[in-house]
Amino acid sequence: MDGIYKEHADLIYKYLFSLSLNAHTAEELTQETFYRAMLSINTYNGNCKLSTWLCQIAKHLWFQELDKKPTKKNGTIG
Repeated sequence: MDGIYKEHADLIYKYLFSLSLNAHTAEELTQETFYRAMLSINTYNGNCKLSTWLCQIAKHLWFQELDKKPTKKNGTIG
């Protein structure tokens, strides 16, 4: 897994940074992406490039991160 990390970490980080525009969030989610990949490597069937599979994991983690953030509700004054 170390070789996979070295080969793809920069790509995953840049992808997550482009979504989050936050270096800390991108770094945390990059680490989580590879942790999740390690846990589920047996589900990777080779039908797509490994980088595509990792980006899918990253994308799902980003969506989970968005779900954690409170949304602003438009209220009326008065």
